[in-house]
Amino acid sequence: MIEKSTGGIYVMDKDQITKKLEEVILEEMPELDSVNMNASMVNEYGINSVSLIRLIVAAEKKFDVEFDDYELDLSAYDTFADLVATVAEKI
Repeated sequence: MIEKSTGGIYVMDKDQITKKLEEVILEEMPELDSVNMNASMVNEYGINSVSLIRLIVAAEKKFDVEFDDYELDLSAYDTFADLVATVAEKI
């Protein structure tokens, strides 16, 4: 496993979260060949509120976390890196 143990609690660093989230994005959006985590989700990838919810649900399952209602708003995320930061806060 890629997780590191910290006093019996397993944590992931941001690079590991980014890699796993990129896998989630590519699984949920198979039309993409690759993902630039710093590109605009809306302008570069056409992400809308429905596709964001799909990504968040998949991320919740992958990382065993839960997003709050206010975190489901597309305006909260400019880039996929913003989504990585939110997941990192929850792990």
